[in-house]
Amino acid sequence: MPHVDLQREELTEKERRIIDILEILRRRGPLTRPDISKELGINVVTISNYIDEFVKNNLVLEKELDISEGGRRPALLELNPQGGYIIGVGLNLMNMVGLLMDLKGNIITKTQIVRPKPSVKEITECLLEIIREILRRSKQYTSNIRGVGIGIAGLISKKTGSIHWPQRQNGRYSYASVDIPLLDLIEREFDLPALVENDATCACFGEYWQSLKGQFKNIVYMFSGVGCGIIINGDIYTGTSGYAGEVSIYNYKEDDLLKCPEQGGCYLKRWEADLGIVDEIKSLLAKDASGAENFFKLTSSNINNVDLKSVFAAAKSNDPIARLALQKGATRLGIRIAYIVNLLNPEVIIIGGGLEEAGEEFLNRVSASIKEWAFRETSENLKIIYSQLRENAVAIGAASLVTQKVFARIL
Repeated sequence: MPHVDLQREELTEKERRIIDILEILRRRGPLTRPDISKELGINVVTISNYIDEFVKNNLVLEKELDISEGGRRPALLELNPQGGYIIGVGLNLMNMVGLLMDLKGNIITKTQIVRPKPSVKEITECLLEIIREILRRSKQYTSNIRGVGIGIAGLISKKTGSIHWPQRQNGRYSYASVDIPLLDLIEREFDLPALVENDATCACFGEYWQSLKGQFKNIVYMFSGVGCGIIINGDIYTGTSGYAGEVSIYNYKEDDLLKCPEQGGCYLKRWEADLGIVDEIKSLLAKDASGAENFFKLTSSNINNVDLKSVFAAAKSNDPIARLALQKGATRLGIRIAYIVNLLNPEVIIIGGGLEEAGEEFLNRVSASIKEWAFRETSENLKIIYSQLRENAVAIGAASLVTQKVFARIL
């Protein structure tokens, strides 16, 4: 099968129709041709023409006959999960996850590693190695793998797949072009079409397609506090050039203009991915010797290696210092989200990227903070939930985006 251009974002009317038909079968099948015709408002002859092509391409199976009310009994149709497989790889706060997924979103195999150091070279090599590992473990599926989806931090050009990577140098952030052409590397080494997308956008789409199953059309996925994925009226929104979703501004030349009392930083300023929680708890532990002793005993850590995971573990054991650090982080995150809620008025805010491990108390504090700071009109019917796909969200979303493109361009 020839490679399809997965990075191309625009869909033709025909491609959208293909996605609509296959998506109905993916979520609600088995269905008959008249069922699909009625659901989409498209005449049954047109639906049949598409279905015939899907059956030829092994995307759709004709199953046992439905009960007929007279005349020829209509065949039941169902998406064929074995019609193709997709590799998805995603990076979150704690680790990097790779998986092989079938066309219905079932995970066939999964591998993960601890999040690599934030260097372009190391992350790129880890991405490639995870794909190699999935292929090693999936030899019986390799002939039918349709593509690779990558969810990664940074500003992703939707035209070229190039990545502008946020790097911190001398205490300052800058966005540097990644000199390693990730898209080309993947397509050359594995001879598979590839798609590269922002991690938060991938996670948002994964939740929409696989977890929420289309029941909401306006969604914001908060990837920690540094970026968000946006779905508006059921479509991913990435802006003119693919860079939408960044939730901070930064100008090192005028940094003092963004100073405010709470933790010395403004809510529009760029934060660390952990919301500053690790720095917060180090500061609190330094002021409380007995509290620090208890925290380190609980987490088997010390002041030099304390991390977000240890803060979560201590909070679950009701450690007061860990709970205070998380409460402050949750309040700050809620204020930032409140601004987005007022701006976009979504139906659902999803908290993810690793923060879903923080527990219900953290989520309740985020929710309360949003309600306190957002307009009542924009927040009174708002659902605020943790990611249902959790650590798999970015990888599943990346694979799901490829699945949608494969659906669209199969004919």
